[in-house]
Amino acid sequence: MSDVKPVLPVSNSERSVFLQPDNHNKKYEALFVEIDSGQIKLPMFQREFVWEKEQSSKLIDSILKGFPIGTFIFWKTKEELRSYKEVGNHKLPETDKGDYAQYILDGQQRITSLYAIRKGIRITKDGKEVDYRDIYINLDHDPEKDEQIVVTERRAGKRYVSVHRILTSQVTDLLDEFPIRETLKQIETYKNKLTNYDFSTITIKDYPIEVACEIFSRINTGGKSLTVFEIMVAKTYDEAKKFDLAEKYELLRDGSGDEKECLTFAKFETLPESIIIQCVAAITLRAVRSRDILKIRREVFIENWEPMKASLFMAIDFIRAELRVPVSQLVPYPALLIPLVYFFKVTANKKPKMEQIRLLEQFFYWAGLTERYSASTESKLSEDFNKMDAVANCKNPIYPNTELTISPEKIAETWFSAGNGYCKAILCLMAYQQPKSFDTNGIVILDNSNLRIATSRNYHHFFPKAYLASVDRSKEPNLIANITLIDGYSNKHRIGKKSPSKYTKEFCETNHSLMDSLKTHLIHDLEGYGVNNDDYDAFIQRRARAIAIALNVKLLSMTQEEALQAEKIN
Repeated sequence: MSDVKPVLPVSNSERSVFLQPDNHNKKYEALFVEIDSGQIKLPMFQREFVWEKEQSSKLIDSILKGFPIGTFIFWKTKEELRSYKEVGNHKLPETDKGDYAQYILDGQQRITSLYAIRKGIRITKDGKEVDYRDIYINLDHDPEKDEQIVVTERRAGKRYVSVHRILTSQVTDLLDEFPIRETLKQIETYKNKLTNYDFSTITIKDYPIEVACEIFSRINTGGKSLTVFEIMVAKTYDEAKKFDLAEKYELLRDGSGDEKECLTFAKFETLPESIIIQCVAAITLRAVRSRDILKIRREVFIENWEPMKASLFMAIDFIRAELRVPVSQLVPYPALLIPLVYFFKVTANKKPKMEQIRLLEQFFYWAGLTERYSASTESKLSEDFNKMDAVANCKNPIYPNTELTISPEKIAETWFSAGNGYCKAILCLMAYQQPKSFDTNGIVILDNSNLRIATSRNYHHFFPKAYLASVDRSKEPNLIANITLIDGYSNKHRIGKKSPSKYTKEFCETNHSLMDSLKTHLIHDLEGYGVNNDDYDAFIQRRARAIAIALNVKLLSMTQEEALQAEKIN
């Protein structure tokens, strides 16, 4: 039985009763006071939370002309979310523990821009300082006409007043600079328009975080929905426990400089943040759907972060050591880590027994070759936790019989794609052989940066594409059976567009162990594989057969001899 105890979701009856949204208007000064007192907070949902000066000036221009600028939506809650502590050079106040805070769900950029202008805030962007005091009203422009009266640059011969000065000064304080009475009346009119403008607001109170975030996603003016990770970053933030999910993920991925236990050091840095939080959900809930993840309580998530990390690195070590897949870019699907993390958590992170290794290897190749996680991943992962429970008890998981054998014919006709799960499973098989260099017989070093796309440096067409194009354009070079994993230097500088018979002969002169090198690429002899006479069709058929036999050894737990015999019978 699994020792992962699901955290039961809160039932609807236990939730706070939804209140009707509260619609009301706020004045500029009221918004300013509520931000300055810590009542209105800026959740860390967006990176660019303050507009550029040009956008901000247009916002002020719209207010002065009485144009509608949209509704601000606030979520009033006692939940403590990850939020911005400062805007530029200005520190934002804390909310007292246990008090309600109003998190901005819509209007964050507009409100922070208004606040930045009111406070005269300076923000550094891309190495340049942006000063929000430098937004001006052109006193020589007529607001009744269709032209922008609020600008970010002053021209010679024109009269301007800073919006920041208007908002923070008494009109009489400007008498020395603007002695003409009509001009002062004009400035006072602009000030009144700004401070008395009715900002339309809607407040939702005590809604569950997943509902509040759904509202944010639907009304986000940028059109980009919040990810589950972004929501969980906000939800799980705990200042007292020094837990910041965004920082924890970056530390997990990149380490702290001298830390070896990080994804980059393990060459698994391509694992996305979504997979990491699904790993937490797997060991916490035994479920990985978005709605399940969002129900995990803050303290439970934090409590399971370190256990997840321990099981994650056990899973990575297993893939690297037992499956001999050295980098994450080769793994058929990042989601494959999730059931493996679950397995190691269930087995208390113990080194797997030989029988468990065999069953985990079978599962790994089955998932890749059936393209298991190409669609409906979340529901399939829930099913696969049952398979991991079986493996934990050294029992055979149940698979459809037709999915545990691979035919050479299918391999021979499969086009190579660096992002396809079926192809990547075959690449994992190639990596398992610990491929050696054609020119030195040294181990080929595989790197994520050289494996991202089909044209990356570690991928070599044994019959080069340029060579095939020169002799027979009807031949398709981009087949998985024509792909080998070699070093980028040999691929580019030693092989190029030469025929296989020519470049293997050249390598033979310097590498007297070339035949041993080729066997690590599942090429067992030059004559039988059509290499000596550059017979592409013969090569594809023979290599596809060698790949199929090796895969069936993994899937059916056969010996090489048993797989060969089974192929002859079929």
